Amino acid sequence: MDDFAGTQAPGCRLIDPAESVAELERVLPGLVAHRLPTPVRVDWPRLEGLLGTALPADYKLLCELYPAFELSDFMRVGGPAPGAEAGWVQDTHEELEIVAEWCEDADLAAPMHPYPAPGGLLPWATSNQGDFFLWTTLPAGPQEWMVTVASRNGAWWHYTGGAVQFLADLVSGVLEHWALPAVRPEITWVHRPGGGGR
Repeated sequence: MDDFAGTQAPGCRLIDPAESVAELERVLPGLVAHRLPTPVRVDWPRLEGLLGTALPADYKLLCELYPAFELSDFMRVGGPAPGAEAGWVQDTHEELEIVAEWCEDADLAAPMHPYPAPGGLLPWATSNQGDFFLWTTLPAGPQEWMVTVASRNGAWWHYTGGAVQFLADLVSGVLEHWALPAVRPEITWVHRPGGGGR
């Protein structure tokens, strides 16, 4: 049996990172209240050097403008904190070990592999139910990477847009929630530096 559910595509792939973030803010209006007064300064060159690849610009912009947050009591989204780049890379490597096991166990017509394999999967978000939201690291470069969803129940599928546009399309209902619960357009947790969350 093939666990691959298929591929969904955005109506029009957003290329400009600021446009992607603006679309997410439009469909998730509660997010704007949590926008940081000053963008954080993540040392992306150091992080990307440790990781071995550049990351997509839309994701980096979202991480600079917003603290980590949770959508609809389900999906945790967030990136590295300034000064914690090495720890974020270490956490990513630990998640890649789990992704490797999932790839081995999946019954896919076209096998998938974790990064750093060519075209390998690199996690960028998770759910509290154990789902992974990954980039397929296409050789054309980070701005062309697509999203791959690996759900806890074994279904896999692709979305041929970027991570931030994926979030916007998931929240707005444009995407079919293949093997995922419906995601309400609400922020249910936000990381507060030094204070955990709220």
